[in-house]
Amino acid sequence: MTADSSGGRRTKVERVIDEYGLEEWGDRLEAEWTGDGTERTSLRDLATAFNQAVLRAAVRDAGASVLDTDIESLYRTLTDDDDVSRSDAVRKRRELERSGVDIEDVRSDFVTHQTIYTYLTNVRDASLPEEDTEDRVDRKKETVQRLAGRTQVITESTLAELSNAGELTDREYEVFVDVRTICGNCGADYPIADLLDRGGCDCDVDTA
Repeated sequence: MTADSSGGRRTKVERVIDEYGLEEWGDRLEAEWTGDGTERTSLRDLATAFNQAVLRAAVRDAGASVLDTDIESLYRTLTDDDDVSRSDAVRKRRELERSGVDIEDVRSDFVTHQTIYTYLTNVRDASLPEEDTEDRVDRKKETVQRLAGRTQVITESTLAELSNAGELTDREYEVFVDVRTICGNCGADYPIADLLDRGGCDCDVDTA
């Protein structure tokens, strides 16, 4: 953090907002994180969008003109660590520097999702609304179902790969992934989706 004119301490987000003329981003970050009238945006996605705005402002201030799609591509190139992206990053950095953009300074002003969280909670005193229980259950059920589906796909791919390599007899294999739960009190067996929909087992604990 850096000191402001009143002697207080500023977060990195506050400093970057001031430095790049991104005043509207304070309200935007809070509204999108809390879902004020819209679907909520994750902190990681907010950090990416904010950093792209920083990059866009730096390019604009240098007098260059870059489309939003180019900014997104440029940001990915500058922040990706694989070998191909590194070579692209060197070329892009040279192009930016020739345009008057100090890319190292810009990169040092990029923020993490933790930095965004600190700014929203400590500076703007923002907090997430209380989750609706029914919505939370639906989201958790979808998460479990997605994981089960992914397990099925991976298993099918593994069987096919081993069959093609001659390490598994070549047959038509069907894969079933059925996530079930058993009540430790009465022994009732439920598919996980059914258990979540009914709000748990309704047996009487005292009869165990």
